[in-house]
Amino acid sequence: MPRTARDVVFVDGVRTPFGKAGPKGLYAETRADDMVVRAIRELMRRNPSLPPERVDEVAIAATTQTGDQGLTIGRSAAVLAGLPKSVPGYAVDRMCAGAMTAVTATGAGISFGSYDVAIAGGVEHMGRHPMGEGVDPNPRFLADRLVDPSALVMGSTAENLHDRFPAITKERADAYAVRSQRKVAAAYAAGKVQPDLVPTAVRSAEKGWGLATVDEPPRPGTTMDDLARLKTPFRVHGNVTPGNAAGLNDGATACLLAAEDVARELGLAPRMRLADFSFAGVEPEVMGVGPVPATERLLARNALTMDDIGLIEINEAFAVQVLAFLDHFKIADDDPRVNPWGGAIAVGHPLASSGVRLMNQLSRLFEERPGVRYGLTTMCVGMGMGGTVLWENANWEGAK
Repeated sequence: MPRTARDVVFVDGVRTPFGKAGPKGLYAETRADDMVVRAIRELMRRNPSLPPERVDEVAIAATTQTGDQGLTIGRSAAVLAGLPKSVPGYAVDRMCAGAMTAVTATGAGISFGSYDVAIAGGVEHMGRHPMGEGVDPNPRFLADRLVDPSALVMGSTAENLHDRFPAITKERADAYAVRSQRKVAAAYAAGKVQPDLVPTAVRSAEKGWGLATVDEPPRPGTTMDDLARLKTPFRVHGNVTPGNAAGLNDGATACLLAAEDVARELGLAPRMRLADFSFAGVEPEVMGVGPVPATERLLARNALTMDDIGLIEINEAFAVQVLAFLDHFKIADDDPRVNPWGGAIAVGHPLASSGVRLMNQLSRLFEERPGVRYGLTTMCVGMGMGGTVLWENANWEGAK
C-alpha cells in the first residue's frame, strides 16, 4: 500500500563529556561500548513516558569498528543498556558523519513508517582505537592515481585547503580557533553545555575511580600568541596546528527520534523537526569543502537561501574547513549564527559521535530562540564527503 511520509522530530539528546585520547585521558580505562550504554540509559531515564519496548531501532556509529566498539555496536549497546531483547540495532560507518548518518537513516525509516521511535548516536574511543587502526587501503588508490596521497591524512587535506584558498591564512585560522575557545568557555560559564552531559564513571591506575562531568579538551584563555608558537605537524612551515584543529578525543552521543504524532501521543516534547538532509562527495584530498555542495543541494531542494538559516552548527574538524564554508556562502568569520557556543576545536571531536553533538547544541539554541525557524548541522567527512541536515524549530513562534 502507498505510504505517506510522516514528520520526524528530535526529542532529546545526550553525550558523555568528551575526553582527550591517550593513556592519561579521561577514558583511558573506560570501554567504548560502556560510554554508549551510559548515553542510552540516560536518554531513557530522562524520558520516563517512553516505554522501552516502543524503541524500534538503535543505530550507533563508530569509525573504527573493532574491539570494544565493534560487534554491531548498536545491537550490543542496546542489550547492555537493558532495552528489551526485541529491540534491534546496527552499526554505522561514515567516518566523521557516522552519528549524523545514524540520525538520517533512522529518521528516514520513521518518515517512511517503518519505525515509530529510534535511538541514534555514535562513539569513538580514539585512545584505544586510533583512526585507521587495522585499515588496509587498496594500493590502487595511489597506483591508479584515484586520489592524491595526501587524501589519506586528514591534516594534510586541511593543508591542501589552505593552498586552494590562500585568503585563509594561518593567522585567520588561529583567530577563529581562539573565538571557539572563548565561546565554549562562555557557554560553560552560563550553564549552556552542562544540561546534556551525562556524568560518566571513569577509572585510572593513578587516581582510581572518578566521575567525568565536564569536557576535558577545552583550553580557556588560549591566545593568538599561544597558537603562533605551535608546530605544524602535517607540513614544514604549514598552517594547520593542534591549536586550530580538533584534537584526538574519546566520547559518545545518543539522541531520541520519533514520528511527531507518536512523540505527542507518548508525552515526548519535540525540540526540532527533521526537514531534509544531503550528503555529497568532493575530491578526497580537499575533503574539508564537503559541506559546501551538501549544503547547496539542500538549500536548492528546499527553495531556501543562507539568509533563511538562523543557526549553523558546523563541525570544527579544522578551522580552515569552517572558513572555506563561510567564505563560499559569504558569511563573516564572526557571524553570530555560527556555533554560538563554540565547537570542536575547543570541545573535541570524537569522530563518529560528533554529528549528534551538533544536533544537541542546535536543539538547545532553538529552545532559546523561538524566532529562528531553520538551522543547519553540517560537517566534512573523510575520503572526500560532506553532510548537511536541515532542521526546523519545533517551537518556532511563526507557526502559532
